[in-house]
Amino acid sequence: MKSTEPRTSAPVRPVNEAQRAARAAANRGGPTLEFADQVPYDAYVRASTLHRMQHPITEDPGEMSFLVVSQVMELYFKLICVELREASRLLRADDVWAALAPLHRAALELEGLNGAWRALRWMTPADFNRFRDELGEASGFQSAMYRQLEFLLGLRNPALIRPFHRQTDQYDELVVTLAAPSLWDDVLELLDRRGFGIPAEVLHRDYSTEHEPAPAVENAWVRIYADGGPRDPLWLLGEALAEVAEQFGDWRYQHVKAVQRSMGAKVGSGGSNGLAWLQRSMGRVVFPELWSARTSM
Repeated sequence: MKSTEPRTSAPVRPVNEAQRAARAAANRGGPTLEFADQVPYDAYVRASTLHRMQHPITEDPGEMSFLVVSQVMELYFKLICVELREASRLLRADDVWAALAPLHRAALELEGLNGAWRALRWMTPADFNRFRDELGEASGFQSAMYRQLEFLLGLRNPALIRPFHRQTDQYDELVVTLAAPSLWDDVLELLDRRGFGIPAEVLHRDYSTEHEPAPAVENAWVRIYADGGPRDPLWLLGEALAEVAEQFGDWRYQHVKAVQRSMGAKVGSGGSNGLAWLQRSMGRVVFPELWSARTSM
């Protein structure tokens, strides 16, 4: 799936295999050390730009760790959203086999996202308190990209876009995602096209509201797992979706543990009751019938 970001001039000059071989021969096996313009790696990755984006607001050295890990998570949110949108596009085109690849990538990227929490395991309440007050009302709850990720996975609550109404670009993007089918909705449309008889009231509903589990959907997955196996694309789709949901659930659990470790049950920075809010949110299940069907298998 091509990026929707606006394109500027080409960041690097393309080279082919013959040119790479000629350069290696001229360098006698060493790396190139002279460039006419910007270092190509920096031109492509924008590393110097990334490294200018950390602006701690205190002198506490732990704040830099907190800030960088938060930014790394934001980048992972964006990447996973790209993968889920690509999977949805392919499912709408009835290409289940191709949709498995972005789903597998998303699961691996969620593993990386989960690993980011380990970088904050040093943080005790005393560590967090040294800079927490200076963060004001800033809270991860206010991440527009995380909200996009939840919406794509089917966790939907229209009230949660209200914080962004003065940031029109983010707000408009969230409104579009909220009004469109989630990945799970695209899966259900696919199952209906494959003859599993998903009811019209499940398929044609207000997408801005959260999907309510339906017996027909659960029965469809029972049939898929009973009749299929590792060579059945729908069976493989179910397993890929389960891995994405499980890894996302792990991220939510790690979030709860990080909050418990660093601030206990204190009131959250963004106005919620903190830990209790996060624990309640974990009760909202991603791809619910994929899990409930296992009881009947």
